[in-house]
Amino acid sequence: MSEGVHAESTPAASGDPAGDGRRVRVVLVDDHRMFRTGVQAEIGRTEETGVEVVGEAADVDQAITVITATRPEVVLLDVHLPGGGGVEVLRRSAPMMAAAENPVRFLALSVSDAAEDVIGVIRGGARGYVTKTITGTDLVNSIFRVQEGDAVFSPRLAGFVLDAFASTDAPPVDEDLDRLTQREREVLRLIARGYAYKEIAKQLFISVKTVESHVSAVLRKLQLSNRHELTRWATARRLV
Repeated sequence: MSEGVHAESTPAASGDPAGDGRRVRVVLVDDHRMFRTGVQAEIGRTEETGVEVVGEAADVDQAITVITATRPEVVLLDVHLPGGGGVEVLRRSAPMMAAAENPVRFLALSVSDAAEDVIGVIRGGARGYVTKTITGTDLVNSIFRVQEGDAVFSPRLAGFVLDAFASTDAPPVDEDLDRLTQREREVLRLIARGYAYKEIAKQLFISVKTVESHVSAVLRKLQLSNRHELTRWATARRLV
């Protein structure tokens, strides 16, 4: 993983990013098991990182069950999940986020860097949003900052949030875009950015055949003929 978040960090003795032996209990919520395994391996070495992964979930219902049972300090939450997405997890976790003692805080960790995804989970109560290009060290630092009540974003994503909350106008409804599923939107953006099918499959942890199926569905729903038209469509809507 590469740099992807603006997070202050302080060198710490003996590899503890908190610098004083503190610990943070974390739940991982992501529908890709291989990605959860990778994150667990990267940040879950508790003696080195101070992070203790106390649970995992792959969809909305599992997430609520695990979060309720473990009451972690921080939840790493993917935006796109079976069962209603990260926003639904946040909605159902509202009482735990609002708890006077030991509130559960959420940090979105997603492949998507789309403005509507960022704004949606922040409005839902997440304390920050980082993309899956973040380094393990910066992710650990971001988790500790969220535990302490800070908000954590990369500079570009922070701009989305500032722009959204500076305006009282609701974002316009795009009926064409609303026809697409969250996964189809992800594939759309990556196609429009020039990614090959194999690259998209690797980034989204899906097969090339699944990518092809999503592209076909997007073209059909938007009544477009090829990826060049798709790219123009996405660029016109500032989705790239």
